[in-house]
Formats: sequence, C-alpha cells, structure tokens
Amino acid sequence: MSEGPPGSQTREQFTRRALVLGLVQAAGFAALGTRLYQLQVMDGGRYAPMAENNRIDIKVLPPVRGRILDRAGEMLAANDESFILSARTVSGTDLPRMLDVISRVVVLTPEDREALLAKAQKQGQRTTLLIANDLTFDQIAAINLLAPQLPGVETEIAYKRRYDHGTATGHITGYLGRVERHAIDDDPLLRLAGSKVGKSGIERGLELDLRGKGGARKVEVDARGRIVRNLDETEPVNGADVVLSLDLKLQSKVEARLRQERRAALVVIDTANGEVMAMSSTPGYDPATLAGRIDEDAWKALSSGADQPLLNRAIGGLYPPGSTFKMVTALAALDAGVIDDKERCNCQGQYELAGQTYRCWKRQGHGSVDLNRALTESCDVYFYEIANRTGIIAIAQMARRLGLGQIFACGLPQQKRGVIPDPDWKRAQFRTSWLGGETVLAGIGQGYVSTTPLQLAVMTARLATGRAVEPRMERARPGSASVEFPSLGISPELLSSVRAGMIASVNDQGGTGGNAQLRSGGPVIAGKTGTSQVRANPAAGEERGDSLWEHNDHALFVAYFPANAPRYALAAVVEHGGGGGATAAPLVRDVIEYLVADDPAQRPDPWATGAARPLPLGGGLADPAARPSDGYRNTLPVSETDEDKVG
Repeated sequence: MSEGPPGSQTREQFTRRALVLGLVQAAGFAALGTRLYQLQVMDGGRYAPMAENNRIDIKVLPPVRGRILDRAGEMLAANDESFILSARTVSGTDLPRMLDVISRVVVLTPEDREALLAKAQKQGQRTTLLIANDLTFDQIAAINLLAPQLPGVETEIAYKRRYDHGTATGHITGYLGRVERHAIDDDPLLRLAGSKVGKSGIERGLELDLRGKGGARKVEVDARGRIVRNLDETEPVNGADVVLSLDLKLQSKVEARLRQERRAALVVIDTANGEVMAMSSTPGYDPATLAGRIDEDAWKALSSGADQPLLNRAIGGLYPPGSTFKMVTALAALDAGVIDDKERCNCQGQYELAGQTYRCWKRQGHGSVDLNRALTESCDVYFYEIANRTGIIAIAQMARRLGLGQIFACGLPQQKRGVIPDPDWKRAQFRTSWLGGETVLAGIGQGYVSTTPLQLAVMTARLATGRAVEPRMERARPGSASVEFPSLGISPELLSSVRAGMIASVNDQGGTGGNAQLRSGGPVIAGKTGTSQVRANPAAGEERGDSLWEHNDHALFVAYFPANAPRYALAAVVEHGGGGGATAAPLVRDVIEYLVADDPAQRPDPWATGAARPLPLGGGLADPAARPSDGYRNTLPVSETDEDKVG
C-alpha cells in the first residue's frame, strides 16, 4: 500500500483537531448565548431589579431631634452640633489597616478595635459601621486629610443631646441610649450607626414626636460599594419641640428642698387643667452624664445603687398611702349610705374583729368622734368600723374613681399601677379568699394597698374639684379651649363633708396636719397626713445602726389650696420619714409658700406675648400653638414589665 504525500497525515490530524475544537467552541457559544437569552430575555424581569439594587444604594438621612422646653420656653433638653466617623464595610475592605490609620487621629483602645472588628463581622457587607462619635472639628479635618487612605470612611455632622439643669429635671426629661435590639418593621432611623432613642422620661414617652422622620439619599455605587454619585435626595423632617407644663423655677426650688431628705418625691398639679407644674424625686441624676460615654462603675452606682437614683419615685415608687387613704374610705361609706357625717364612733384605742385586735395610733383612744373629728385627728378606729361596714368592693371602686390604681396617658412611661385590692385581685394573686381583717387594714391605707405620689396628687385634685382631673405633662396651647373634666358623680354634699375634715386637719386644734399652715399667713390649706407602716417594730436588743432609718415609717401628706377655691393639689412622700405631720407636712408647706410667693399661673405668658426667645438649633416647633392638636397621639405604651409586688 502506497503512502500519501509527506505531511498529509499531519494535516489530517490537524484538521480533525480543528474540527473538534470548532465544535466545542460552537457548543460553548451556543450555551453562552442560550444562557444570555435566558438571563436577559426570559428572566430579565426577575434579575433587572436585583442588578439595579446592586447599583443603587439608599442612605437614610437623620432628622434633628426635637427639643424639650418648660412652660416659659426655658430649654430643658437641646442639641449640640458634633461629628461622627463611620465606614461602609464592603467587600475587600481592610478594616484593621483602616483602623490603624484612623488611630493616628482618634484614640482607639485595643478593646475598641476588638469590638469594632467583631461588630463589622456580625453586620456583614455593605453596612455602615460607627467608628467614633463626639469628634471635634480639628479631628474631622485631620481625618479628611487622610481620606485617600480611607476608602469608604465618611464624616458627618451629628447632634449630641444637651441637658442644662442637672438633677432638677433629670427624671422628667429622661435620657437617650443606644438601640439594643431591632425588629423587622422598625423605623430605618433606628438602624443608623450611633442612633439613639429615649430610655426614660419624656424622651421615651414622646419618642415618636421628638424623633421626627428620616430623609433619604439615593446614590450610585460601584462593584465594591463605593459611592460614585448622588442621584436623588429627600430632606428629613425634624422632630417636634415639646413644651412641658413644668415650671423650671418652681421645679428647681422643689428639687433643692427635697434634697434635705434622703429619699422623697413630690408632685404639684394645677387642678384647673391637670397640668403638672412640678414633679421631683430625690435622689436624682444628671442626664448629661448619660449623654455620652459613662464608665461601668458610674453606671452601676446609678442603676443599682442603694438609693436607686434612676427611679422616679413620683411615678414608679409604690407606697402604702396610710391615712391619706381615709378620705377614700369616708367617701365610699357616705356614697353607699352606710354612715352620715354626724354619726359617731367611740374610739377606745383599739378595734376587735374576729378575735383580732387592731390598734389606733393613739393608744388611749380618741373618745367619741364623728367624720370631721376622725379626719382631723386621723382616728384609726373610726375608719376600721366604717370600712368593715362598707366592704372592700365599694372602697376599691371609690379608690379607682379618685384615680388610684391607674396609669395616666401623660407622656411619662415607667409608671407603676400600684394595688387597689379586692377579692378578685387576691384570688388571682394568692388563690385564697378575702378576709374581713384585710378590709379593716385597707380602710386606713395599709395591707395590700399601694399607690404612687402622682396618683395621690390626682386623688387630691379630684377631691378638691369633684371632677375626674387627668394629669398632663404637656402645656395646653395658648388660646385653646379650657379643659372641662367630667364630674365624678359624687354628691357635692358628701365631698363637702370630706373637704371640711381636710381643712380642719390643717387648721383646727388637734389636727394632725397643723405643720402645713403657712408661716406668713395666706390662703387656707386643706390636707391630710399619712404615716404608712413599713414593718413591725424591731425586737428588743436588735442591731440598729443605719438599719434604724430603714425601719422608720413612710411619711405622707396630701393637700390642696386655696381651700375655698382650689387651684393646686400636692402630694409628698418621704421614705422612712417617720410621721407625716412631722416630716411631709412641713415639706408641702414650704412648696406652697414657693407657689404663693411666685405663682407660675400669674406670670405673663411668654408664648402669648411673643417674649419667648428664639431657639435656632431646635427640632421644629418652638411655639406650642403649632403643635398637633392631640398631644398624646404618639405616646409610646407604658412599660409594665415589672409586676407590682406587695410585701
């Protein structure tokens, strides 16, 4: 067999290989074309938005938080301009090297670096990581000079919360803190680096009003997430200013007076419109210390100190009301027709029921007393008797009509409801039946009964007016219609009988509230002392020392004035203060003297006259007339995670 020309076999092998390669290439191009057709034509509607999302990024623009002002326009919480430093963590970002560069300007401890690296890993890609806040202009300028070495790093203007009046208003304004957990439907503002929300006080209660609404900036980014250009921008809506009913001058004087006690609270309410003119709790705290960083030891001293300075005792402190509750028992008995105000009871210093002896505070007894004298001298035996005859259900119903056992929608969260007991409550709590002796104790504000100073102030305002006064922390708008609270539905004659006893308690000989009389003369005060027992007397020979103070009874006093035309209602509690007449009554007297000397309601209204000075760095609405008509539409739900306990 003859062989072909030289090289023909090599050409045939090359041709076959070229054919195979061509077929492979053709198949590859066919597969690629098919896939491109599927992606661009068949699935284009699915993938086009995803591609657009990779190209377009939305940046949330934070609003300026609204300010908090007192009724005369004095600043309680405002905003100071500062700067923050953040970085977009995108693919390929060398965060450790970036932090090395930043640390030339900003002090970053090893702990700070470790926390930032861990947070960046947890957040994932294309998120903003807050590196530092509260930076100075010089620091920001230095960072901008290093910008070529810091791809993805951003410097922005931010606002730091400022509180000007320390402990005087700390419990009222509250403070801001970091967002601890996020929900799927949270406001996008809460996901911004360094965002803060109200943790207590008005800052928390009116969070949605104060926060405002975020804007948005649409930007185009490259494959590594770096911003290429701005596409569109929507301006944020700044938070609304909140004008409180609080009078700073009065509040400062009350706070200074309360500092003479170790633990105490006092509330002043305008009975005409329910506005809270002063609310103070001691010990207090300065929210400015919580506006920035706070070391662990300082936080522990605030959050878990023996005297609990973070607790606003005016709304969160629970106390047996003691004899200040006797007006409730008296009205319940009168309203039920069990007694009239002339019926007399013979007090011999003790009361017997079902084999148990219940003693009067005056061991030798008060003798024969009617309602007026029983309130004047605070006779326990009289109220044991009428409580037993009236029954706990009627007493509990009257207590709730007068505002006890309630949480008020006044913009203050963390209120405690307290306890107004009845058989259903006891059955739910202890799975046992109600006992007659428990009614006797409840009749003098002891046993299971517990209230807050705010509730006692509301009770006093309702007794003084006969109307269902509701407390409010925001000031009524100038020119708005006067508040008309509904009637309690209690006969004026019955209320007059109780009021006469409160007037006599302060102004008649033998009255337990005599220390509340004004030293310089002035309006007649109606009031009632209360001394609530904390525990049984220590046993003989028991270690006393500092524990003696904690064994003292709580001292309470409630009052309204002027007695003939009530304008203000007050309630005070001094923890372990001993007798209400000796400790709490002089405290209330001093505050009433402040009011008489400088009545906030009698001063010229700066909002009406235009004298309130402009405050240019505010959130949005300095004039309360510009506030939305419903002051509570955005009030956050009151936290009741901690169940009230009765020892």
